[in-house]
Amino acid sequence: MSTASTRLFRTPILLFGAVLAALLTVSTSSVALGGDIADGSRSGAAVSARTDAFMKDIASDVGNEPHGAIYSSFFNSPDVKICPSGIECASHTNPVVGSTSHIFVKLRNPGPYGSGTSSGTLRAYYTASGGAANWPAHWTPIGAKSLPVAPGETVTSIEWSNVPSIGHFCLLLRWESETDPMNFEGTATSVNTQYNNNIVWKNANTVPAAPGGPPVDRPYALANALPVPADFDLVFRPADQVKPGVRVVVDLGPELFERWVRGGRGGEGVRVVGRSQLEVDPAGAQIRDILIDPEERPVVKLSFAAGEAAQKPYVLQVLQVGPARELGEKFVLGGVDYTIVSARG
Repeated sequence: MSTASTRLFRTPILLFGAVLAALLTVSTSSVALGGDIADGSRSGAAVSARTDAFMKDIASDVGNEPHGAIYSSFFNSPDVKICPSGIECASHTNPVVGSTSHIFVKLRNPGPYGSGTSSGTLRAYYTASGGAANWPAHWTPIGAKSLPVAPGETVTSIEWSNVPSIGHFCLLLRWESETDPMNFEGTATSVNTQYNNNIVWKNANTVPAAPGGPPVDRPYALANALPVPADFDLVFRPADQVKPGVRVVVDLGPELFERWVRGGRGGEGVRVVGRSQLEVDPAGAQIRDILIDPEERPVVKLSFAAGEAAQKPYVLQVLQVGPARELGEKFVLGGVDYTIVSARG
C-alpha cells in the first residue's frame, strides 16, 4: 500500500456537509445562464392553447422550473424505471445486456404552466453511466412513442431491444410537444434537466456485492460541457449516515491520476492505494480538481467490496461537481445512485 495519502479518512461529517454546502448550492439566482433564461420560467413562451405535461426530477417535484433541488438526486427520477418485461415492475432494475428491456415512464398533467390534453412524443436516450453528460453529443436514441397525455397520470413504456454491451447506463427521457415547448436547452444535461419539466434523468445502479467476496466494478464517465479545459470534482455522499462494511476504490487511470497529481492532489476522505487508485471513505469524501478537456469522455472505474458487516442495502451517491456554463462555477452536474446490496451464496 502506498504511503502517499491526502487526509486519511479524517473528514468529519459536519465539515463534509459544510464543504458540500459551499460546492453544491444551486439556485435560480446563481446559475450563470447569461441571456439564455430571462427569469427561470416559461411565461414568455408564445404558445396558443398552452399545455403542460411533466415528469418528476425528485419525489417532491411539482413541475416548477427550475425545480430548486439543491442537494437532491435530480438525476434519479422517480417517474422512470427499467423493467425486464412489458408488464410494469414494482421497482427499477438493471438492464441485461443483449436482452429486451422496457422503460416505463409516468407523465403527469397538468403542470403549473398550462392545462388540457397534451399531445406529443416521448423519446428515450442512453449514455455511459456516470456524472456529467453533454447534450446531444453523448446521448444515443433508444426509441420513441407518440401519444396523448390527458389530465391525470399516464404511464407508458418504450421498448429497449438488444441492450448494448457497455453494461451500465444513464437514461434521459424527453417529452416533446408543440404546445408544451422546452424552456431552455444548452450543452449541459444537468442544466437542461433542472430547467425543463419535460426532461428527466435516471441514473441508478444496483451493485450486488458478496460479503468477503471480490470487488464489483462499475464504469463512471465524466464530461466537460465548456469549450475550454476545466477542473471537476468527484464527490461521494451517502444517502444516510450509516457506515456499513463497504470499501470503495476509484481507479482514475494513469492519465487522469497524473492530472490530479498536477492539480495538487486535492481531496478529503481519500488515500492513494495504488498507481492510479484512490480509496474513498464511504461515509463522505471528495476527489478535487481533475482536469477534463472539452469534448472528452474519460471513464474511471469504481470498485465496491462488502465486508461481513455489510448487511443492509446502502445507497452511495457519486457526483460530478464543477462548472456548467463558465469557469468558476461549482454545481452538481450529474451523478449515479449506487445501491450496494448483499449478494450471498
